[in-house]
Amino acid sequence: MSVKEDRVVESLLFSAGKPLGVEEIQETTGLSPKHVTDAIEHLMQSYNLDRKDDTSLEIVKAGNKFIMQVKKTFTDKSMMVAKPEIRTDLLKTLALIAFHQPVKQSNLRHMIGERIYGDVDQLMSLHLVHSEPHGATEVLTTTRLFPEYFGIDSTKPEEIREFLAKKVIGHVVKEKQSSPADEEDPSSDEQMTDEKPPQTQMKSE
Repeated sequence: MSVKEDRVVESLLFSAGKPLGVEEIQETTGLSPKHVTDAIEHLMQSYNLDRKDDTSLEIVKAGNKFIMQVKKTFTDKSMMVAKPEIRTDLLKTLALIAFHQPVKQSNLRHMIGERIYGDVDQLMSLHLVHSEPHGATEVLTTTRLFPEYFGIDSTKPEEIREFLAKKVIGHVVKEKQSSPADEEDPSSDEQMTDEKPPQTQMKSE
């Protein structure tokens, strides 16, 4: 197995941004399954053991696939540089969690429906929400990355609520202004000004 073949597999894992199986790597690179497996073993030895203190990356096995990722120790910092834009409906869910934390996921399901489960998964992947088991449900809170992510220089609940309310409304207005359908709808301006922050009244269990 040549160093060049190791580098080919390394470059594919680095650029993929998702877990890859041996067959996927084989199809893309043209290498044999054995060469792919050998390359992965060499790379895991290098990143995870030999150079573990010299790199912020690691290669981990996810089921029967492999992914190159930033080590958890460095995840928060890297998120601040390349943070993705959050769509409006997900931002509203995050606002509800921030308003009511600690809040049961089951209570939020009463408010916005089954989509809460997918929203929470996405917010956790962004390291903005933390989940703890609580009986048959989960208790949700925002993480320490949350105020840094949005640049909120405050820990006061009322100031966070005000910031998020404006943030949600801003996203809604921006989406309406960029929607071709709304340009033909004379009532769209009125809908923008009537837009309100997320409902904050909790339904009791």
